[in-house]
Amino acid sequence: MTGIVLLLLCAVAGVTLSCKRSITTAGGTKAPSRICSGDLIFDEEFHTFDFQTWNHEKTAAGGQHWEFEIYLNNRSNSFVRDGKLFIKPTLTADKFGERFLSTGKLLLYGGSPADACTNPSDWGCERIGTREHVLNPITSARIRTVDSFHYRYGRVVGRAKMPAGDWLWPAIWLLPRYNEYGPWPASGEIDLSESRGNRNLTIDGLNIGTEICSSTLHFGPFSPFDGWQDATYRKRLEPGKGFDQDFHLFQMEWTNDHLKFAVDGQEIGRIDPPEGGFWQLGEFESRTGNVDNPWVDGTKMAPFDKEFYFILNLAVGGVNGYFPDNAVNPGTKPWKNNSTRASTDFWNGRDQWLPTWQLDLNNGESAALQVDYIKVWAI
Repeated sequence: MTGIVLLLLCAVAGVTLSCKRSITTAGGTKAPSRICSGDLIFDEEFHTFDFQTWNHEKTAAGGQHWEFEIYLNNRSNSFVRDGKLFIKPTLTADKFGERFLSTGKLLLYGGSPADACTNPSDWGCERIGTREHVLNPITSARIRTVDSFHYRYGRVVGRAKMPAGDWLWPAIWLLPRYNEYGPWPASGEIDLSESRGNRNLTIDGLNIGTEICSSTLHFGPFSPFDGWQDATYRKRLEPGKGFDQDFHLFQMEWTNDHLKFAVDGQEIGRIDPPEGGFWQLGEFESRTGNVDNPWVDGTKMAPFDKEFYFILNLAVGGVNGYFPDNAVNPGTKPWKNNSTRASTDFWNGRDQWLPTWQLDLNNGESAALQVDYIKVWAI
């Protein structure tokens, strides 16, 4: 009521409330029509599961890394309770039977828009299981704001609790809405936070599991040239503590001249690209030979000068090296990253990793990525 009275008084007095010009832009069905500097332009607190905001992916493609999950729209895997989003893994065999993994045919086509397969690459829409190559043994969820909200420049804060369980791979990240500089990684990727669910995964005695999280930018003229090594940062907690034990704030400040990552208010990394932009930062001139710079018509922040949308997902395993073969874990890693039957080897090793997920306790919540809120402010 006070705000309405103030507006009426201003109107009577001929006063115009100022709107400080913002460099932030936003699009999508949930984007505001007017943006002023400092405005809260995206406020997802998960009081309900808003399917007009969050679109489910439906695919077995494995995220280009031959991960071991199928992504589906299923309330066993993605649901909202007590003001929090849960993305939880389940066993594919629990739904279809174990025999289905080695003999079944997975068809992810549907007749309605919400049932359409979202990624056909790597046999993501249709697969046949064999004893040598079982169907994806895990079912999970990956949701995105691809149509509802995408933005460029701003401050984002996500409050989340990471899962615990061997070989779980949670992520809160962003991809470009229109790929204006070309396919990945030319148009960029922003990883606000990633972690590993292993509580006791180590390299050289240092925990690389639940005790650390990372924030990373991916960029390059084409795959496999990706300059992420020049823009990745980690936050490590004290030994014995993990990002699975409590909620933490994952933050990013994104402007037209820098990107800055923070965890719980502590800066962990900042990228100020040189005048030559990310092409110069990644030293692609010397790495790729006679290849055109895809960002020559962009600003020095290109490809991070276009609108990006949010993705929340929980992956499992994969062969891209995110789970290194030389890492030490109680028991042994059941697959090798160069294996031609990695998913099968992973499934055959379930006696080691499945107990760490604790799916039989408290509805399996400790194995779930839990997100309290995601908020974006204009700058």
